[in-house]
Amino acid sequence: MNLFFRTKPKIPPSTVISIDGEAVSVTVRVNARARSYRLSLPHNGGPVLTLPPHGKWAEAEAFLARQHNWLAARIKRAPQAASFTDGGVVPLRGVDHRIIGTGKLRGRVELAEDDGEMVLLVPGDLAHQARRLTDWLKDEAHADLSERSAYHAARLGVSVKTIKMRSQASRWGSCSSSGNINYNWRLVLAPPFVLDYVAAHEVAHLVEMNHSAAFWATVERTLPDMARGRAWLKAHGRQLMAHGS
Repeated sequence: MNLFFRTKPKIPPSTVISIDGEAVSVTVRVNARARSYRLSLPHNGGPVLTLPPHGKWAEAEAFLARQHNWLAARIKRAPQAASFTDGGVVPLRGVDHRIIGTGKLRGRVELAEDDGEMVLLVPGDLAHQARRLTDWLKDEAHADLSERSAYHAARLGVSVKTIKMRSQASRWGSCSSSGNINYNWRLVLAPPFVLDYVAAHEVAHLVEMNHSAAFWATVERTLPDMARGRAWLKAHGRQLMAHGS
């Protein structure tokens, strides 16, 4: 009798797949909006297997097995995480800066030049330097993105309500119809024309809340050279996301 009432296999929160002899953990999620099985590799995280609401675990496992070669190739190309450590290098507005701990307990991060090399002087104990630098970068990003957002809003005749810095794993920005814009703070690490493109992109959503031809025409109207920033992000975005992770 039990054969006719077998319970449906539960969908686990994660699973493991072998890539080149190494065990790789894959996060498993059910997305109410998903229409099919999907495997993704976020910019600064491990693989994610997404199931539709009525997905079956056996089908999901089979799908994951079929995607083995794709995932292996993507993992090989994935950039290494770049944490903010003393002596490390981080780009600021597209220019590499050496991170140097000052040993001072108080003070703010300062820009300087040392024997022809641009440096970031970071105060605080070694254990807190990464957090201090991240907080400072977020402030710098907020200032830059606020200025460029206001510029594009004026050109397009719209109003931005609030601007907040986020640390999304796969998005550079988001915009609500009420005028609230979230940006990924890592944009301050990119060349200024890249940050400018994302600002134009998100502000343009206040005119067109979609990605239609009309939307892209709106972005180009306020930023004629939008293709430059868009192409840079496509080529270098994954590496940019790896910083501060």
